[in-house]
Amino acid sequence: MKQAVRLLRLFAALVCLSFASVAAAQGNGIDSDAQRQWLALAERAETLIDDVDASDATLEAMRSDLTEYRETFVSTRDQNSSRIDTLQSQLEALGPKPEDREEARDIAELRQRLTTQLDQLRVPRIVAEESYNRADGLIAEIDRTLRERQTAQMVARGPIPLNPTYWPVALNDVRQFAGAIATEVRSAWNARPVRQNLSNRLPLIGLLGVVGLILLARGRAWSKRFGNYMRQFGGKGTGVWRFVVSLARVLLPLLGIVALTQAALLSGLFGFRGTLLLERIPAWGAVLLVFRWLSDQIYIGNDDDQLLPVDPENRSQTRLLIDLLALMLVLAGMIQLLNEVENITAASLAVLNFPVIVITALIMLRFQMVAFFSTAATDDDIDAAVPELGKVVRFARRMVFLLAVIAPVLAALGYIKAASALVFPVVLTFALITSALVVHRFLVDVYAWLSRRGEGARDSLAAVLIGFLLTLAAVPILALIWGARISDLTEIWTKFITGFQIGEAYISPTNFLIFVVVFIIGYVLTQLIKGGLRGNILPKTALDPGAQNAIVAGTGYIGVFLAALVAITLAGFDLSSLAIVAGALSVGIGFGLQTIVSNFVSGIILLIERPISKGDWIEVGGLMGYVRDISVRSTTIETFDRSDVIVPNSDLISGTVTNYTRGNTVGRVIIPVNVVFGSDTRQVEKILLEIANTHPMVLANPGPTVLLVSFENGALHFEIRAILRDVNWIMSAKSDMNHEIAERFAQAGIETARPQRDLWMRDPGPLPAPESQSGS
Repeated sequence: MKQAVRLLRLFAALVCLSFASVAAAQGNGIDSDAQRQWLALAERAETLIDDVDASDATLEAMRSDLTEYRETFVSTRDQNSSRIDTLQSQLEALGPKPEDREEARDIAELRQRLTTQLDQLRVPRIVAEESYNRADGLIAEIDRTLRERQTAQMVARGPIPLNPTYWPVALNDVRQFAGAIATEVRSAWNARPVRQNLSNRLPLIGLLGVVGLILLARGRAWSKRFGNYMRQFGGKGTGVWRFVVSLARVLLPLLGIVALTQAALLSGLFGFRGTLLLERIPAWGAVLLVFRWLSDQIYIGNDDDQLLPVDPENRSQTRLLIDLLALMLVLAGMIQLLNEVENITAASLAVLNFPVIVITALIMLRFQMVAFFSTAATDDDIDAAVPELGKVVRFARRMVFLLAVIAPVLAALGYIKAASALVFPVVLTFALITSALVVHRFLVDVYAWLSRRGEGARDSLAAVLIGFLLTLAAVPILALIWGARISDLTEIWTKFITGFQIGEAYISPTNFLIFVVVFIIGYVLTQLIKGGLRGNILPKTALDPGAQNAIVAGTGYIGVFLAALVAITLAGFDLSSLAIVAGALSVGIGFGLQTIVSNFVSGIILLIERPISKGDWIEVGGLMGYVRDISVRSTTIETFDRSDVIVPNSDLISGTVTNYTRGNTVGRVIIPVNVVFGSDTRQVEKILLEIANTHPMVLANPGPTVLLVSFENGALHFEIRAILRDVNWIMSAKSDMNHEIAERFAQAGIETARPQRDLWMRDPGPLPAPESQSGS
């Protein structure tokens, strides 16, 4: 069956190749030699996948070659896209070919010529698409094969390390490795050319050795001096230079280790095994130094600066446990190197790895009990100490406990690889998470220093964004720690960059990036135009503030719409395929969002018709206040008690609205005045009229009037009716005139009326005589 499928694929590829050769003759096709090389590579890949004896390294090398071809096919697939679109638009302009009659000769020739050119340009795309799919399928098969092998190795049971018969063999392998290194050194020393080479390089070797020893001995002291020097440039007390100093305490000794290692390598005294061992020493030194650095950074400074809460009596023990975890990682690396060089037996490998796994598990058990809290700490204690991460810390402690118990059991049963895959990634995960927390604290401190926000920077949005970016950066590293291959991550990234297909269009992150960048540019330009209109252009016109606000708001809506339209066009999104889906969704959206749509349309009407404008004094639904803002959904009204009320736009359009300042600010004020019976009505009228005429807010034309409106409740009821030049001052005008009325009435001896009440008492008749008390 597989042979038949291969023959069909080969036949299809040869057919495509024949078409490609025609197009290549015109300069638009895929090179035929490259296509033949690809077919040969694809055949070898299929044969290699079926070969169960093929090594992982061979499969990885084949996968790398297939990936290069796949990238080539992606670029070829997108060639001549603009020309193809142009030809398609030309054919669409000609319209469909008539069926009931013969087409004109010129149009038929033009249609034939355009169709031929279009077919020739489509051939490379078709060939590239078919080749891309084949390469992608082969890569997926290789990845699946490697994952299956990795899983099989993980669950495979090997020799039991507790068997005493394996111990002497394992110890003998270690002795042979050490003896082989010593033998290589003696042989090199006895060789005259090596000694001559050593003599020639002795000054450089000595210099590197001296530099390395000085860096190891004085690196920490120099780091502290460097930090004291840099603090004069600012940032003192922010923790920035403290982090730089701690980092220098790692880098300077690490450079010393590298210098000493290079000096040893330049001597030429170490053979193959010794060279491999020396090349690993800087990495092992980095592990030890980084873990020591992490232990210092976790519990540095005061209690508020600590990344994790810890009892003071457990801090020294915690540092020791972290150093021991680093030492276990180094020992595991040495055992791996021994296996790579000497290719020791599975039994020896199990015996050597077993104590390292057990000791690492015991350290983890102790670490999870004392690193964060005391041994007797309860869940409530954890929640109280770290309220934001209480559940995470409890889950982490339990998982560490579980894995630390399971790993030694698996190792004792012979599942060494499974045990190693559980225990060592936990240690590396701890190092990764702790490093991310330390770097996050440093970056937040830098932001606090530059923004001068102090402690407030830790609760800012910038701190959250920094944490999010660090989390994204840590995810690939975390995947590698737990067994993912680098090719797995590159494959995910390739899929992400390639994008996905909707119809005949490919949507990639590049399209979204172009869309976001163009839309942001358009939005910023819109805001700049709005600011120019609001601050410079419109104030110089004769437009009222309401009209200015409508123009600014309309400009903003149009600008955002155009920015989105231009961004979609430049990003290359073809939304025609979404028209049917959009039509189907529009009905549901119409019912579900009808209130929002109603408010949106009402907002547009308010901005166009402007029955109310920004700054108007209105009354709607029993609320009275000034219009402060009109948006597409609602209108903000500021009441006289300085509270903002959000009113839906549909209420302003469909309801009754009183606008006291529509068009102008002129408005009428009515002030009632009550005097007692017997007062001189003409004198009262004269006084009230003088008061109204002398007030600065009252217009002289039309002038104010004073009316005697009624005789009720034992009083004479007068009213002052005046037109104010600015009705916004109505309450102030009322207060001023009432004060003046009280003063003038007191001078004229006119008494204002007070409410009168009549009290009626009903006589119930004579009261009954009291009863005589007993014994009287």
